[in-house]
Amino acid sequence: MPPGDAPSTPANIPIVDFSRFLSGNPTIRWAVVQEIFQACHEVGFLYIKHHGIPADMIEQAFNQSRLFFELPLDEKQNIAWSSEHSNSGYIGIERESLDNAQPGDLKEAFNIGNESVVTASGPSPKVNRWPTGQPMFYQTISDFFEICSAAVEQILRAFACALSLPADYLVERHQTHDYTLRLLHYPPLTKPSLSGQLRAGSHSDYGSLTLLFQDNMGGLEVQTANGHWMTAPTVPDAILINTGDLMERWSNNVFRSTKHRVKLPEAAQTQQHRYSIAFFCQPDADTDIVCLPSCQSDQNPPQYAPVKSGDYLLGRLRATY
Repeated sequence: MPPGDAPSTPANIPIVDFSRFLSGNPTIRWAVVQEIFQACHEVGFLYIKHHGIPADMIEQAFNQSRLFFELPLDEKQNIAWSSEHSNSGYIGIERESLDNAQPGDLKEAFNIGNESVVTASGPSPKVNRWPTGQPMFYQTISDFFEICSAAVEQILRAFACALSLPADYLVERHQTHDYTLRLLHYPPLTKPSLSGQLRAGSHSDYGSLTLLFQDNMGGLEVQTANGHWMTAPTVPDAILINTGDLMERWSNNVFRSTKHRVKLPEAAQTQQHRYSIAFFCQPDADTDIVCLPSCQSDQNPPQYAPVKSGDYLLGRLRATY
């Protein structure tokens, strides 16, 4: 094990059986809420089982993702990402630098959002950029967006309870489902990487929370509170959830927005593909992210200036591209 790294086991990231929160039993629900609080406060990451997203829908989304990334580059570039305001379309290899002090990331991606959402920059709704002649891709990825949105509502209720808020407090501030579904492909390494270059540079996520679906290739690492890096492997039948910057600001650092990265593969894995799917949740664009009453006191006054959710997202996207 390299110096400074934590053990490579999921034991460092809690695993929560979310069906217990959905059970309706107040005592059992409260136990789950406490587990979630501990995970978000100490680690910023947790695995959730029985999350309500069917395994076959996850598999279909991964299958369609692989088919999309196998398309010729010129077809993908025809629907290239062009603006932080829409934040949709194809992002080529090295186009994005999640750690903007390092070279571009060795990955490609495809983003879609909720087309009914009016963006922070104007009255026009978002318009996704879809590959032509791919009806199965469109239907599968659209359906996956909707099922993830439904699962997030329950997770937000649990998070609200963990922050001593009314159960619907966070749901009411995510009414527009201003979310981004991102398909990710990390291709085999065909040439030496640049100094400091990774598959995904060290970064924290921008919004309230993220759902992450991984294949079995590995590579994701999470930074611990003491600055070490620990592996976040795939856990069967579980998804990985982390809290983002706006949740950290909202909660006055009660919940952590933890840095994470995807390291370069080694040995035979350099010639293998890696895929993942991220579902980024953002509060409604006009939501004021102001320190929650339950997260401040005379001993712990607000640490962050208020900011609108949409303004914060646009600023982070501009810095990334």
